[in-house]
Amino acid sequence: MPRLRVLAGPSLETLVPITDIVNSGRAHAISSDQFEGKIAVYVKNFVNAEGRCLTSEYFEREDRRGITWSVQVQGRFLQPHSANDILFGNIFDKPLKVTLGIECGLKFMQFVDPTLEHNLTSTSKPWALSPLIATMPHFAHERIRDPLMSDEQESDLFQSPFPPATSVSDDTSQLRLASTSSSAQLSRSQTPSSLSSISTSWSSSSDTSHASAKSSLRESVKKSLKVPLGKTHSRRNGSKSGIDFRTPGERRSYFSDAQNRKDIVFGPEDLITTDFCYGYLEFSPTLALRLPGGMSFDLIRYWDKHPVKFICCERKQPSPGAEDIEQPVGQIFWCVSFEEDDTDDDDGGPRGPADKRNNGHIGARDID
Repeated sequence: MPRLRVLAGPSLETLVPITDIVNSGRAHAISSDQFEGKIAVYVKNFVNAEGRCLTSEYFEREDRRGITWSVQVQGRFLQPHSANDILFGNIFDKPLKVTLGIECGLKFMQFVDPTLEHNLTSTSKPWALSPLIATMPHFAHERIRDPLMSDEQESDLFQSPFPPATSVSDDTSQLRLASTSSSAQLSRSQTPSSLSSISTSWSSSSDTSHASAKSSLRESVKKSLKVPLGKTHSRRNGSKSGIDFRTPGERRSYFSDAQNRKDIVFGPEDLITTDFCYGYLEFSPTLALRLPGGMSFDLIRYWDKHPVKFICCERKQPSPGAEDIEQPVGQIFWCVSFEEDDTDDDDGGPRGPADKRNNGHIGARDID
């Protein structure tokens, strides 16, 4: 079984290795003018560069039994985007060998996620993408700026680290605040919005340089991203809305409707936390696809070694007539890439940092 290398970044061009923090409980910082947040990766029985098999208590949790891998992200979009236009999924650089195993896996995923759209038979760059709010197994939303909160309440929110010590669980109790429907607009009109003030500080003022404004915003984001997970902090009294779901299944079913997704807009005031985790892929002792009913496929025979990239991106409509060669990928917010680790020399020794086959990647920025 070849070793894997994991990379992450805010775009395909700025990926950096984060292999050393896989299963460590540490996160890698993502920062751009579109998204700021953190990424943590867990892979069961992950073999590191030294050949050691790394484990994590994450896979021993009762609510994560059977899970074999996890990509966790916490952050916020610095520009407003409809939930219908925020996509998550896979893109590939080359055509795929579509085998029976891939076809079965695709049918399974479409059963799990009816919103999945794909062109895996593309002769150029295959893709498979879904609206993030509908495809995530675990999704939590928090309105992180609220003028009605006391200083003590706000201080309490900015303490917990990421990834959390307990599993990410669904929390949509404040999702109504991101709704554009008339009832939600009435609720939001009663309090001043901080969105305009954030945008103003980002654009710069007459006596502040662009760099200073950008630094100021990022400090604000960094502070805001310390919101704890797994707990609901009720900030307003009142009846529950129709978009406060009891289970992930309810959320995913509701947002399988595009119109419902279009009603939700996420911006700098909305902290999104997700855990994309499943058990249908195994990485040890071989790369295998395991489906319900006991079906198993050894993928190592079909893997042509090009990276498998998980991305969160803005929806883009392909040009007319170019659907087979264009991916519906607009602005990329973040990316995690799994690829074969080829950092050993032919004589078995590790490569130096100046080796050209390191592809110019720099070290990861991780958060303790």
